[in-house]
Amino acid sequence: MIFFDSQFKKGILELCVLGTLYSKDCYGYELIEEVSKVVEITKGTMYPILKRLQNDKYLEYYIVESESGPPRKYYKISSLGKEHFKNQSEDWISISSSITKFIKGVRDNE
Repeated sequence: MIFFDSQFKKGILELCVLGTLYSKDCYGYELIEEVSKVVEITKGTMYPILKRLQNDKYLEYYIVESESGPPRKYYKISSLGKEHFKNQSEDWISISSSITKFIKGVRDNE
């Protein structure tokens, strides 16, 4: 049985962050905009996730100077992060497939 608690939500958000960074490096605000296209996320939620992913060695960052403002911190997925994303996304696909089949079965029996 799956419980949709805060840990589960964090896992989904982490998967979305890693998936976004899998294709391109992003700075914080850009990352919030990209992930928000899929699932709602705020600045107050994003930055702790980024910190946790950094601590787990799934992300790296680098600083880029800006002519029109302060330097920007760009986040980049690490090779360990890519491996973690692949494993977690396989789990998500399996879980979501099972739940979808279950729901369709229930609806078909109405």
